[in-house]
Amino acid sequence: MKIEIIPLVISLIPATLITILAIYFFKLHTSNEERRRRFLLHKDGQKQSLPLKIQAYERMVLFLERISPNNILIRTAPLNEDKKNYESLLIHTIDQEFEHNLTQQIYISDECWNTIKAAKNATIGLIRKAALKEDIDTADKMRELILTSIIDRGTPSDTAIAFIKKEISDIL
Repeated sequence: MKIEIIPLVISLIPATLITILAIYFFKLHTSNEERRRRFLLHKDGQKQSLPLKIQAYERMVLFLERISPNNILIRTAPLNEDKKNYESLLIHTIDQEFEHNLTQQIYISDECWNTIKAAKNATIGLIRKAALKEDIDTADKMRELILTSIIDRGTPSDTAIAFIKKEISDIL
């Protein structure tokens, strides 16, 4: 009886090994298929989302161009000579433009969105700084001061647009 069990056990060892190998390769194949399926779904999603991302970047460049001091000062003329009223009008216009484009943040990176917000805040800061100067007493003088200050340093929008261009080139 002992002798009959030993050949049985010996014959079961290769069968067990083959079964273990079959299970291993089946799991490997199944996981590879799952990864391939996810990749294909991701690829299809990219085809649909890429145009939306590019459109969001385009809209944000347009936003930055619109709030650039040299453009907003030309487009938004003072209603009177009061520099405080003009400051409020410019900041209100920038905030409206920003609120109009808030939803674009879901399509762009957090770093890019933070750069855009920083450019917006820097532009507002530039306007406020010019309005705080005591030797500036009219809206037209405030416009001149802002325009001359950006000639030397460039606009905050220029920096943000350069960042967007770099990010777009990485995507494409």
